[in-house]
Amino acid sequence: MKEKVLDNKKNGMGMMVLFILLYAVAAAAVIFGAAFEQIPLMVIGIIWASLGWIPFLGLKVLKPQEALVLTLFGKYVGTLKNDGFYWVNPFCTAVNPAAKTKLNQSGDVDGGNAAKSVFTLAATGTATSASSTYVNKKISLKIMTLNNNRQKINDCLGNPVEIGIAVMWRVTDTAKAVFNVDNYKEYLSLQCDSALRNIVRIYPYDVAPNVDTTGDGVADEGSLRGSSEIVAGRIRDEIQQKVAEAGLEIIEARITYLAYAPEIAAVMLQRQQASAIIDARKMIVDGAVGMVEMALERLNENNVVELDEERKAAMVSNLLVVLCGNHDAQPVVNSGSLY
Repeated sequence: MKEKVLDNKKNGMGMMVLFILLYAVAAAAVIFGAAFEQIPLMVIGIIWASLGWIPFLGLKVLKPQEALVLTLFGKYVGTLKNDGFYWVNPFCTAVNPAAKTKLNQSGDVDGGNAAKSVFTLAATGTATSASSTYVNKKISLKIMTLNNNRQKINDCLGNPVEIGIAVMWRVTDTAKAVFNVDNYKEYLSLQCDSALRNIVRIYPYDVAPNVDTTGDGVADEGSLRGSSEIVAGRIRDEIQQKVAEAGLEIIEARITYLAYAPEIAAVMLQRQQASAIIDARKMIVDGAVGMVEMALERLNENNVVELDEERKAAMVSNLLVVLCGNHDAQPVVNSGSLY
């Protein structure tokens, strides 16, 4: 299905003035026919006065970034896509299968309830009511933000993680959006969930050894936590491939929430704390060894004292205890001889 934009229908004001004038002529015809006993003229005036409301149904008003897909007796006739006042065939029907769909997203056009139009009420002959509602069939062309619910997914190591994404999207082809899929909003939501699962299963939550996230057969340091930009880009590309036939464009995808699942969060926190403690201890030991080496070199260079191997070992042991200990060392003064 190829979109056909109706640009030559922006004549709503002229047509409305014409129909009003025809109503005035019909009223004059009825009065004139009744006064001068011109029965055919009076009948024509009465017929127009009775059916003249039908052309008013073809008047359509569009605001910026709105579109209206029109069908005539089931056949697609075109799309009103630019803002303005239009007149189309009054028997044309607007189609938007996603009009009633409410997702966790921004910017649904006239999300549900609105007052019935004057022309609709005139056509049905019903009385106005404060509770009267109708479904708006206009399609928003604005950039929308879809924030799907958080999902629990196993990463490539089998650890369950909870992740949520926000997807910025818009409709680019109204004909495809309306006719190629049953409901383009629900279709987008399902494809977002599917793409998120496909990509998250490739990555570990944190950097892990011997994990290939790019598919080139070489282990890398990709992770959900450390490579969020790359992961979001791959999710966006995956969604775009799925929704291209629905006339949708995915502008951007961002990770809005990322955490271990509650059942393993405490254990993983302990693991991260243990890893941090080990890294800190390693740094302390490396620094202490360097300071001991520097101390021995300075003593030898300045000939401050000559120590045999046994005394050097004792000195190294004492320095390491002092530098690597968690508490301040208590000094012991040796008043006797070294030997």
